[in-house]
Parts: sequence; C-alpha cells; structure tokens
Amino acid sequence: MIYNGTCFKTITQFQCVFIFCLLLATSSRAQQTTEIDRLSAKYATESLPLLRELLSIPNDAFYPDDIERNIVWCEKAFENRGFDTRRLRTPTVPLLLAQRSHPKAKKTVLIYLQLDGQPVDSTRWFQKSAYEPVLKKPDGTGEWEQIVWDDTTSFEDDYRVFARSASDAKGPVAMFLAALDATASQNSVPNYNIKVIMDFEEELGSPHLPKAVIENEEALKADMLIIFDGPRHITNKPTLTFGARGIATITLTTYGPVVPQHSGHFGNYAPNPALRLSKLLASMKDDVGRVTIPGFYDGVSIDAETERVLRKVPDNEERIKERLQIASTDKVGSYYQEAIQYPSLNIRGMQSGWIDEKVRTIIPAWARAEIDVRLVLETDPERLLLLIKEHIENQGYKVIDRVPTKDERLSNEKIATFTSEISYQSFRTDFDSEVGKWLRKALKKAFGEEPIMIRMSGGSIPISPFVTTLNIPAVTVPTVNRDNNQHSPNENLRLGNYREGIKTMIAILTEEL
Repeated sequence: MIYNGTCFKTITQFQCVFIFCLLLATSSRAQQTTEIDRLSAKYATESLPLLRELLSIPNDAFYPDDIERNIVWCEKAFENRGFDTRRLRTPTVPLLLAQRSHPKAKKTVLIYLQLDGQPVDSTRWFQKSAYEPVLKKPDGTGEWEQIVWDDTTSFEDDYRVFARSASDAKGPVAMFLAALDATASQNSVPNYNIKVIMDFEEELGSPHLPKAVIENEEALKADMLIIFDGPRHITNKPTLTFGARGIATITLTTYGPVVPQHSGHFGNYAPNPALRLSKLLASMKDDVGRVTIPGFYDGVSIDAETERVLRKVPDNEERIKERLQIASTDKVGSYYQEAIQYPSLNIRGMQSGWIDEKVRTIIPAWARAEIDVRLVLETDPERLLLLIKEHIENQGYKVIDRVPTKDERLSNEKIATFTSEISYQSFRTDFDSEVGKWLRKALKKAFGEEPIMIRMSGGSIPISPFVTTLNIPAVTVPTVNRDNNQHSPNENLRLGNYREGIKTMIAILTEEL
C-alpha cells in the first residue's frame, strides 16, 4: 500500500499519541500498584498485634461464653471504624451485622465473615495452646522454628502464624480490618455502602442462619455478596471462586449386644456391629470411590462450555497427589475440578469399642459412622438422603431414628439408627455477573494479571440462604495459603498471604462500583 506524505504524517502523529496514552495508562497502573503494595506492606506489619489479639480469643462454637467474647471484640473493632453494629438474634448465639453508609453510594455490598473455629485437640499441637498464637519461620529442613513476635520488624513472607482459625477464618477478618485502616489513612471512601455479616456458628453448619436471613431480609438487603474465606488456588495466585458445594450430614449407628461382651465367651456368637457397619459402608461405593447407590449422580452433566471453564484452572494433578501423598485418586471425575462438580459421600469419622491403651477384648455394643454429603445445585438434598436411607434398608436393615427398644432388637436381625440434617444447599454465580466483572477488575489492578477463576469449590460455606432469600449473586475471594492445616492441628497463616490478602481487600475497597 502506498501512502502520500500527508497521510503518512497523520498516521505517524496518531501512532505517537496512541503510544503516549498507552505509556501514560501503564504508568498510572504501575503507580497504583506501587501504592497498594506500599499500603498493604505497611498495614500487614502494623496490624499483626490486632491479628494476634483476635486469635487469642478461644472460638469453639460449643462454648457460648467464648463466642460472646468474640462478638464483643468484633463490635468494638467495627464501631471503631465507623460502623453501626446490631446483633441478629437466633436460638443460640447471634449473628452480628455491621454497616457503614457512604456519600453518593448507589449500591450496597454485603460481606460475609466467619469467626468461629473447629474444636482443638491440644495434644497434637506443637505449641502450648492453639489460642496462644505463635510466630514461626522455616528452618531449612522442613521444620519450623519459633521466633519472638517483636521480630516482625523484619517481616518475611514465609513466616507463619500458628493458631486455631489463623486461616479459617479469623485471618481474613484481620485482613479486612487492616484494609479498612489502610484506605482510611488515604481518605479513600468506597462509592458503595458496606454491610458485614459475621457468623459465629459456621463450623456447626450455621443451623440458624437460613431463618435469620429470612427474618432480617430488609436489614441484610444488598446488591451483591462477597465472601472473604478459604484458600487460594494451589498455585497461590489471586483467585475468585464463583460457587461452593452445600452440605448435609448423617449419623449412622449399627448394633450388637445390648452391652459390650467378652470376645472369648461370645465371639462367633454375638454379631459384631463394627463389622456390620464396615460392610454397610463398603456397599455404598465401588473400589475407585464412585457411589454405587442408584440415582446418586443423576442430573449432573459436564457440557463443552463447562469443560472449557474447568480445564482452564491451572491445576497440577501430580503436585496435588504429591502434597496429599496418595498414589491414585478416586474416579468420580477424571481430574480434580471435574470431581468437585459432583455430590460426594464421605465417612468423616467412625467409632466403636476402644483402641490404644484402652483397648479391650470385647464385642462392642454399637458402631457409629459420621457421614457428610456434599451437595451441588443439580441435586435435591432430601432426595439424596432418601436414596442413602433406602439403600441401607435394601441391605436388610430396619432403619429408625432413635435407639432401638428391647422388642425391636429381639424381632429384627439388623437395626440401624439413621439421623440426618441438611445444613445448606450449593450456590453458583456466573463469571460475567456484575460482581464477577467488578472483582476481576479490582484484582487485575492490584496484581497486574487476571485472577484464576474457579466455577465451584469443593468445600461448603453457608451462602445459599443469602443468595436465595436476598436474590443476589455471590463470589468468594479466597486469600489464605492452601497448606494451612485448616480444621486440623497446627493451623497456620503464611504472612505473605496475609499481606496479599490486605492488598486484595484494599483493591476491592478502592475499585468503583
């Protein structure tokens, strides 16, 4: 193509203007990123006493007096940052609602935070108490060396705080409070109103949350919901998760003699309930982990678009297996992301007789299994529980919901007690929803790259009551390290994730909606 002089000159001028604008925009983004990095680093260090203080309050939901201390702490923390707080009553411990309005705001963002934690087995923690946070650094041999808290002046990303709920989920609470302080220091005010709902019974399945949301629908009214909870993708890159499985639980008990019997006197005579329970549980799955109960997976299908979305998540299957130290995986799905799109049936605990130093030569009186069923949108929770119950009946059991009577024991060869509870259903939000696009923009601004987008996490959070009652979309913004030992002894939070979590929340608080 031939250009005359005038045309060539015009194009050259246009190119110069374009390049100048591009450089200006790039420079502006770089300055924004640098400022966010500076703020997040500063407030990560300055807020460590706040994190330590919060983690020092015991938060096992089975102890209401301890939970009350957490509620009071949160009331003070949010009121000191300009929020109005209000307790939403339930039959047990309340939810806590904090809200702050901003001038010219047209929309409201509801934020979900969890404050309670799993029970603690103190014998398996490598420190005096799970509620006395300890700061540790890697010693180069795969072990951890405790350091004094005053050493945080040399803040290192690979240092870790060890305490119950460090990651799940008081860490994100401290991140959010630090981000509020950071933006306030810059006189930055969001262009949307903020409501924060705090849950103190999440680890119990949030049994009263659905009713509380219905009863307080007007107070909780918002345009979208953000959940600050959970671990990032295994690559530890910025992540957005657009759904989560729901959860139901089952307690299943089988019976032998009415009281434990001497295994010499009654072995080969009295049926062993532990063996019966083992066979019953084994009948529910095949050798590669697939549930064999007819209809359990009905309604779930992975179409081409869903497959594309799932495959885009940069999982390293070999690395996952190495971290779990397993040679092979169950075959519900052919890869990790596919597997968690299906409902699951999991034995989370078993009990019968005694073991270790208390073991004795007896035939136990009973055997019990605690089961969780992870739910997906395509499956009806009540139908799944009914399928499991009917399967047990088909194995020759009389199924009841209580301890059997003497007459029932004498007239039925096999008896099982089956009780269940549906905690909450699954939820899922479109990637291209308003909240999805807004959060993607905020994280890209902060980190200079698109976040990893996950269709649905395998874990469960009590979000569906908000989604269904308030009719709003919800997205989880996970921030903690995946190897955090959540729900287990020696739970921890990597300080690099703490800093980047604050950075993430600063970006969200400063992104216009």
